[in-house]
Amino acid sequence: MAIKRIGVLTSGGDAPGMNPCVRAVVRAALYRGIECYGIRRGYNGLINGDVVKLDEKSVSHTINRGGTILYTARSKEFMTEEGQRKAASTCKFLGLDGIIAIGGDGTFRGALALSKFGVNVIGIPGTIDNDIACTNYCIGFDTAANTAIECIDKLRDTMQSHERCSVVEVMGRNAGYLAMYVGLACGATAVLVPEKPIDFEQDVVEKIRQARLNGFTHYMIVVAEGAGSASAIAEQIKEATDLDPRVTVLGHIQRGGTPTGRDRVNATKMGYLAVELLKEGKTNRIVCTQDGGFTDIDIDEALAMHKNIQQMEIDVLAAMTGI
Repeated sequence: MAIKRIGVLTSGGDAPGMNPCVRAVVRAALYRGIECYGIRRGYNGLINGDVVKLDEKSVSHTINRGGTILYTARSKEFMTEEGQRKAASTCKFLGLDGIIAIGGDGTFRGALALSKFGVNVIGIPGTIDNDIACTNYCIGFDTAANTAIECIDKLRDTMQSHERCSVVEVMGRNAGYLAMYVGLACGATAVLVPEKPIDFEQDVVEKIRQARLNGFTHYMIVVAEGAGSASAIAEQIKEATDLDPRVTVLGHIQRGGTPTGRDRVNATKMGYLAVELLKEGKTNRIVCTQDGGFTDIDIDEALAMHKNIQQMEIDVLAAMTGI
């Protein structure tokens, strides 16, 4: 079947690079003679028919913008079979030959559900958590990491001036990839992630003590939000060491900002490949990066995969901290 008209949506948490990806989908589609429609507010917009036609001008000057021009939302209605049926009905009514969904794990589960009603779907990983197992890289991760690194570098200046301990909570939901990357990049005293069981005495207190014995008078503790509350960690540090830690929760600042060059280029390549897959008649695929290149994988296979923190990162962190 020839692909004549497709839709693109962003779903779940926004990530820097989603706009360059939408732009790439639109321009690649038009390049191939395919009409492209933006579905606003994720699957909720698909249920309600919140659709707008996109052209070259619609996505002009969006490659440098954070957030998503299509908006995003989490739809409780779409989690039901009735909601999924409504969304599929919208696709049929509008004559959409395929949907490209940009987001994370939940977005792909939604795409898989939609496919069961006969809709062709392609997923593109866009999440700052970088927790999609089938791909080495997710759109938004690089920008979020650089935002957190910049913030922590500035915090370090004032922590050093006052000889203090700082506990910084980094986003990532139930995954510690962002926190680990940021902690390594900032030379943190300790990094706490949900993938690794925490021995508070050994992983935090002893590292602070070792740093002090090595002549340091300021300490930076990075905590993934899935590993616990930064405030609770700070209280434990105070009880164990008599230090008075300062807590910083970076929060949603990590989701915003101009996407980095890496996010723009990867998003552009992924958006282009997604259109090519639909044009070739493929469906139920996720665009991903593996072994330094771009490829695609079946959604069912992708969702069954599990991702872990690399042991090398844990070993490097152990060697670098407290020195």
